[in-house]
Amino acid sequence: MQYIEGLKEYTDTGKSAVTFGKFDGLHRGHQKLVDKIRGYGDSDGVKTVVCAFDMPGRQVIMTTKDRKRRLGDRVDYLVNCPFSEELKHMEAEKFIKDVIKGVFHAKYVVVGTDFHFGYGQKGDAFLLKSYEKKYDYKAVVVAKERYKDRIISSTYVKEVLTEGNLELAARLLGYHYNVCGTVRHGKHLGRTLGFPTMNVQWPENKILPPMGVYASRSLVDGVWYEGISNIGVKPTVSTDDNVLIESYLFNYDGDAYGKDVRIELHAFRRPERKFSGIEEMKACIDQDIEYGRNYFKR
Repeated sequence: MQYIEGLKEYTDTGKSAVTFGKFDGLHRGHQKLVDKIRGYGDSDGVKTVVCAFDMPGRQVIMTTKDRKRRLGDRVDYLVNCPFSEELKHMEAEKFIKDVIKGVFHAKYVVVGTDFHFGYGQKGDAFLLKSYEKKYDYKAVVVAKERYKDRIISSTYVKEVLTEGNLELAARLLGYHYNVCGTVRHGKHLGRTLGFPTMNVQWPENKILPPMGVYASRSLVDGVWYEGISNIGVKPTVSTDDNVLIESYLFNYDGDAYGKDVRIELHAFRRPERKFSGIEEMKACIDQDIEYGRNYFKR
């Protein structure tokens, strides 16, 4: 997959199957859109393009780096499209003419039923269908994916994450909510207490679930390790408000400092708390570790 920053940098002149949206989280609903354009790529030989609108200042489910990794080689292009003032004020038909046809040379345009575009969001799936013949493309409108009686959306996923329901979040996303980052040096207190941990900075603007302890899995050097993770500010031993995810990996005795790792959150154990001292904290962490081992045995 080729990653492109901005519409002007897309220069492929071949026909495409393109889908548009925020693609925050690439949840199961988004995956239906991606699967659809992949089908056209396989059957009709067109380029497959995901055009993700970048909305500044939002709390997000995934970073751009996460999105690139999650899409991997599933499509030909991921185009990150900043939602500029020019784009915001572009009339709907001009968007079809200049972007859908002018930039992407679309043969297929795949969108969800709630897709809106153009100034004042006057463009929708029905308008897209009405211009098919004029601009020589086929508009494909995909029904929303549901979990039980509710539409799967980024808003729904964010709601579930902020409640700490990581099991339901995984059902909506189609994968476990995760964090990627570089392991940094901490105070080495965990090593002193007998459970060395990896410290990773929580990414800016990424949705923060409740601070506390989770059953987790971590990917280090291509190998997955079960363990537990604490998200928070470590109030017992620290006075700043810098949010870290600190992970203890079962059966790992390597040196992870400076390495890029991925940490999956599987289930919420308890809220972060301030202990009266190190001994009380150690006793509680021992119970957290036992919980984590039993969780993965199940």
